[in-house]
Amino acid sequence: MTNNPLLRRAAVAAGAVVVAVAEFALLRSVAGVDLAVRSGGSTRPVTMGAVIGATTVAALAGWALLAALHRFTDRAHVWWTSVAVVVLLLSLVVGPPSGVGGGAKATLALLHLSVGLILILGLSRPRPQGATR
Repeated sequence: MTNNPLLRRAAVAAGAVVVAVAEFALLRSVAGVDLAVRSGGSTRPVTMGAVIGATTVAALAGWALLAALHRFTDRAHVWWTSVAVVVLLLSLVVGPPSGVGGGAKATLALLHLSVGLILILGLSRPRPQGATR
């Protein structure tokens, strides 16, 4: 991977989107999972666009928080990783249980876990020694 932190983080974010899209497509077409969630009193389908959008928002929010933390502390990665793990755990508590049916719940859990782990492991790598803030 590149030594340029901007390109490396962009690649991590793009990788998370690609993995989410691949999982969604495979589970939908091969396993026949009809992904839908309950929201309030209604049920709505989860589309490929929603998967791409949610993953992109999560990646950009994580990246932005990490960049902001780098401006204020030398322990940015410790703080960021802690926040990211809490956000992942909260997403697992809120997201997958809203799925309609066991297959949808399992698929949502897989999507949340895979995207979260890719972002946590990929974005949390510290900057090389000597890198400027």
